[in-house]
Amino acid sequence: MSDKFAVILPAAGKSSRFGGIEKKTFTSLDGRPVWLRSAELFWTRDDVSKVYIVIAPDDRDEFRARFGHLLVFMNAEVVEGGAERFDSVANALARVPADVAFVAVHDAVRPLITPSLIDTIFAAAKKHGAVVPGVPVADTLKRVEAETNKIVGTQPRAGLWQAQTPQVFRRDWLAEAYARRSEFPDAITDDAQLMEALGHPVFAVAGSSSNFKITTKDDLELADAVLKARTARKPEQRVSAGPYDDEAKW
Repeated sequence: MSDKFAVILPAAGKSSRFGGIEKKTFTSLDGRPVWLRSAELFWTRDDVSKVYIVIAPDDRDEFRARFGHLLVFMNAEVVEGGAERFDSVANALARVPADVAFVAVHDAVRPLITPSLIDTIFAAAKKHGAVVPGVPVADTLKRVEAETNKIVGTQPRAGLWQAQTPQVFRRDWLAEAYARRSEFPDAITDDAQLMEALGHPVFAVAGSSSNFKITTKDDLELADAVLKARTARKPEQRVSAGPYDDEAKW
């Protein structure tokens, strides 16, 4: 079995909290689509066998019209998503060859992860088999009654981490977890929890506060500010998206 990683990039969300006409995955972040900024961090790596970009069936025509020419030159494949995120990941997981050792699942709307953090996460995955990056919770957590917004308790934050992506697992473990998904509670919300339900230990890796998920327009503005700050500190070593890479088109 090769020591390679496949990367699944879910980009099929509805973007209901983002606002506007364009989906957050397609929108421009400092001249480049958000999904592309995420994908190019992985498909340029020697240890990545392929990136699987999962899009909603309703977005297929728009995606291919706007970005299809890029994929001709990239180590990537477009996969149609399902009704829920787990269905979308399952569709992509089915395309991963059995000889690929590890699968990373990374939100398409986390475009600010750094190559060095990916190095750390991938190395930890080789050691442990299942890892999740995250950051310790810094704010006080309040439990709030849904109907009244009354605070009914304070959650101790010691030992609590906010999970990020990429979540990386041995491919055989993840495939088994998805094959047995119907056995587990509906309350499972991410792949790491699915792995925990299967009985495999999952280890945390220190993530980064800049590896946040773009959910709202405010998040997009913050991401733009982070990119500009990085460029100001060090000239950007731009990753080419191929011969037809033309930021003006976006």
